[in-house]
Amino acid sequence: MSELLGIGSRVNHPSYGAGVVTKLHGAAYDITFIMHGKKLVGKEYDRLEIVERIEPADAVSFTEAEKALVKILREYNGLQEEVELGDKWDDGTLILQPADDSLKAKEMPIDTFFHKIVMVRDRIRVMEQKINSSRLTDEEKVALQQYITRVYGSLTSFNVLFKYKDDHFKGDSSKS
Repeated sequence: MSELLGIGSRVNHPSYGAGVVTKLHGAAYDITFIMHGKKLVGKEYDRLEIVERIEPADAVSFTEAEKALVKILREYNGLQEEVELGDKWDDGTLILQPADDSLKAKEMPIDTFFHKIVMVRDRIRVMEQKINSSRLTDEEKVALQQYITRVYGSLTSFNVLFKYKDDHFKGDSSKS
């Protein structure tokens, strides 16, 4: 590759997929890939497809690079979206009370529990993306997608925590 890339340049690697240049070195780039994290790629590597080139600058602040990375990851749905907890749960506490009175109850802030549920959903979405971009047959992809749909259906009980209905878990709507 003969043209130099600046921080924020979008690229496509034959093995690692979509990524963004996050740091410049003398002979290489740090490129953060959506599915594979940060990798060091030589500036002379000729199989890197440039999707969007950003001019290299003499000095780029970390904030500018961070903004560029966030923009790219949002475009590729690699960043967890911001999901809000329903107002009625603000400052609430989740209490798990065992039937046996000799055992202590477990308490945690509802927002902590809620964010764990959102992380589960985000990880399921990444798994869906990996399945869809895999070399599995269409039949295998459909079978795995059906399992994922059932997982979402099992999580619908947590929809009461979400502020907006658009954020709810949705299972197989044909079984309603």
